[in-house]
Amino acid sequence: MSQHYLHPLFSPRSVAVFGASDREESVAGVIYRNLAKSGFNGKVYPVNPKYENLLGEKCYAYASDLPEAPDLAIIATPAPTVSQIMDECGKRGVRQAVVLSAGFREVGAKGIAMEETLKATAHKHGIRFIGPNCLGIQRPSTGLNATFALGTALPGDLALVSQSGALCTAMLDWAESNGIGFSSVISSGASADLDFGEILDYLAYDPKTKGILMYIEGIRDARRFMSALRNVSRLQPVVMVKVGRHEAGSKAVASHTGALVGSDAVFDALVRRAGVVRVKTILQLFACARALSTHIKPIGNRLAIVTNGGGPGVMATDLAVDLGVRLADLSPQTVEKLNAALPATWSHGNPIDVIGDAGADRYHAALQACLDDPGVDGVLTMLTPQAMTKPAEAATAVVDVAKTSQKPVIACWMGEKQVAEGRKLFKDAGIPYFTTPEPAVEVFSYLANFYENQRLLMQTPGPVSRDAEPDVEGARMIIESALAQGRDTLTEVESKALLSSFHIPVAQTLIARNPTEAMLMAQQMGFPVVMKVNSQDISHKSDVGGVRLGLSSGQAVRGAFTGMMAEVQKHRPDAHVEGVVVQPMITRPNAREVLVGVVTDPVLGPVIAFGAGGVDVEALEDRAVALPPLNRFLANDLIKRTRVSKLLGHFRNRPAADLSVVEKILLRVSEMVCELPWITELDINPLLVDEHGALAADARIMIRPQPPRADRYGHMAIHPYPAHLVTQWQLPDGSDVIIRPIRPEDAEMTQEFVRGLSAETKYFRYMDAVQELSHSMLVRLTQIDYDREMALLAVTHKDGKEVELGVARYATNPDGDSCEFALVIDDDWQHQGIAHKLMEVLMNVARAKGLTVMEGEVLKNNTRMLKLCTGLGFRLEPHPEDDSIKYVSRDL
Repeated sequence: MSQHYLHPLFSPRSVAVFGASDREESVAGVIYRNLAKSGFNGKVYPVNPKYENLLGEKCYAYASDLPEAPDLAIIATPAPTVSQIMDECGKRGVRQAVVLSAGFREVGAKGIAMEETLKATAHKHGIRFIGPNCLGIQRPSTGLNATFALGTALPGDLALVSQSGALCTAMLDWAESNGIGFSSVISSGASADLDFGEILDYLAYDPKTKGILMYIEGIRDARRFMSALRNVSRLQPVVMVKVGRHEAGSKAVASHTGALVGSDAVFDALVRRAGVVRVKTILQLFACARALSTHIKPIGNRLAIVTNGGGPGVMATDLAVDLGVRLADLSPQTVEKLNAALPATWSHGNPIDVIGDAGADRYHAALQACLDDPGVDGVLTMLTPQAMTKPAEAATAVVDVAKTSQKPVIACWMGEKQVAEGRKLFKDAGIPYFTTPEPAVEVFSYLANFYENQRLLMQTPGPVSRDAEPDVEGARMIIESALAQGRDTLTEVESKALLSSFHIPVAQTLIARNPTEAMLMAQQMGFPVVMKVNSQDISHKSDVGGVRLGLSSGQAVRGAFTGMMAEVQKHRPDAHVEGVVVQPMITRPNAREVLVGVVTDPVLGPVIAFGAGGVDVEALEDRAVALPPLNRFLANDLIKRTRVSKLLGHFRNRPAADLSVVEKILLRVSEMVCELPWITELDINPLLVDEHGALAADARIMIRPQPPRADRYGHMAIHPYPAHLVTQWQLPDGSDVIIRPIRPEDAEMTQEFVRGLSAETKYFRYMDAVQELSHSMLVRLTQIDYDREMALLAVTHKDGKEVELGVARYATNPDGDSCEFALVIDDDWQHQGIAHKLMEVLMNVARAKGLTVMEGEVLKNNTRMLKLCTGLGFRLEPHPEDDSIKYVSRDL
């Protein structure tokens, strides 16, 4: 694999420090001294026209005076000077920089203008930079300490990425005293150029990084951030603190859904779909850092608690229940083992109270029994020092048993002096340990959340379900007609027509302009009926007297029309009213009222909400949110996270509601937001659900014009599975072949495909003697981001299962305009046109994404591949760095 383009930034061979000084209070001076003291194994050049020598080394006046173009420039000079220094660096050949200087965007209009100039200057020279207004970066393994923090982090395998420099210094101070080391410490600051997305891309494949801690205040590029986060979390655990909220603006939210969904809830939805864990406080982040540093692996959320004190056990249990951690049900075999090893007075349940006088033997037996129980996913062992307790011996027993199991074991040795030796044993053994129950239980809950979120990460739903095709074109015509009239809100009739086009069942609805029309429509429908005011200006009709229920005669309808108009006029004289809507009175005695909605987050795009419905929806505050696209697994997860889900089951004398219909409606709404980017808000409230199905009684949809996009799903944070690229094809011998994008569940098939390749084919594809793919490589090849890369499989069916014949893939280069491709065909299926067909389809996909160049590297002795490339219009050129490789490229 070629070196990442940010490698010189994080692993430079030479560094220039602009503004270096011998003054104690100088930021650049502190950085220069830190580099000198931290054992950096490369060249360090101080740059400052005020000095000829600094700390015994020659000091250079300007970038042009440097004896070489350094890999990295560290700039810590006054803000007005930074752009000029960046320009001089670019002319000298510098391509990576860290700008620590403050005084840019954070100070107002003048600072914003300087920041824009800085970005333009860097872009002109192709310089990528971190900052401005940041602490700097550290890579302890190479001795790089380009920060103005006191001291250098210990080497380790955790990366810390933070928008707050102050948090970095606090974390470093805490980590040093706890013996926790880092692979990288990155303070991103204002992220004027490099932001979380690109930094995470680098860390994903950094061999020195095994886990990532993040502190986030805000994000700009949601798609890039989500893409990078999902990519890195497939390979290593990520724990983050996110503070603050996105500014929603001063616009009043027009729907129930918008009032309920805040950006913080949306960010939680992002976290779940990204397969990462979010914590709320810095202390919790510290606790997770301790757990991650031990490489603990989560496998589920069923916790067993072993304790020698009833009180601490109850405290741990209470918090576990609050956090949604399930206390494991001990199997009869486990109870039998515990009966044999513990006194008769043990608790006979979970928590397992081994009694205050417990020695190492009881801890050993209890922990072993729990870890052997298939219904237990992890164990929290707790000890309080008592007169007969030997904490160190008990800790040794825990360490010995923990070594024999892959399940996570967490220790909580309460106290201080008497348990110090035991804690040291845990530290040396790599077992996470805590002084009180709360952080210990919280860490297990985060592990359980990580396990669950990883399951959500594996879901790759398409934009459209496999049920009846929606009438997307008809829905677009409804929206385009409303936009052409300058409207941003669909009428209730239009909203229900839109739902109907996606096969969502709706209540019959007719518009009446006067009392007589309303009466005639009611007689046609059959009594009783419901009447509602028809006005785009009124969101909550019942608040202004705009709803009448159970009208059972023509006279009642006429009277209700007149009375409603008077009451609406009284409450909303400014509203433009276009008569009423009339619909049958729905009588479903077992129906529950739920809400299905959509709101558009200013950063993350459309979000789907589900929860309790009806007129009291805001007061109930029962809702869960998820990022589209959804599939059945994700829809079911969304439903289960609400309180109203309990009412949807069998409840008292009411039969269970048909949840499969609710899931289908959520999938249909997911289709709508995928295919109709004009939708900004959607409210189905109430959606009436019972044992017979579901019916949308009311609906409201808001829209806005959208700019044309090359990517049809560019409005979404998560790119759907590109089902529209699935095609059928036939080989010359009549064999049926399906060409389709790869899915995560193709991992096993992909591994078998690679194992079956000949040694020569493997070498031509991977340029190495690969026998089979490592886990990380398999994840990387099968769990892709369809926005930035594509892998097209050619598959056929044999003996009832899919067999991979070949794969062509591309990955977008950092310039965003070009991509690099790779291709391999099974030896038994070569010379049948599969390679040519896959490459043609792949080039069409890249072209549709707006890419302009496709390039690749081919071994010079791979003559068949070179012939294919020539036939496809690729140019063949010598590789600039390796004579054994040909560089191939073509315009798209």
